[in-house]
Amino acid sequence: QVQLVESGGGLVQPGGSLRLSCTASGSITGIYTMGWYRRAPGKQRELVADITSGGRTNYADSVKGRFTISRDNAKNTVYLQMNSLKPEDTAVYYCNADILTVVPVTINYWGQGTQVTVSS
Repeated sequence: QVQLVESGGGLVQPGGSLRLSCTASGSITGIYTMGWYRRAPGKQRELVADITSGGRTNYADSVKGRFTISRDNAKNTVYLQMNSLKPEDTAVYYCNADILTVVPVTINYWGQGTQVTVSS
């Protein structure tokens, strides 16, 4: 059994910052790509950023220069530092990871989501 647990969401004013964290736990042998997605009201889920086990990153154009994804492989944790937040960043943010379990088999997992609201 594997779980992804997110934290760090909340309410912030435009221009503010938040840092999201997501930790994977359970029967894990290794973790490949980890990422953050978001779903805004009335919109489809979209990729925000992801990072490979080797540290290669990928960002949505809408967040480039404002968001930074990083990971601590020793802690099975991925972070998303969000700066210069805009109202249009308001969404539920989901952690995602490709995890090699002890079976062994690679399975894609999702976290439960954390709400980020940018409003004055």
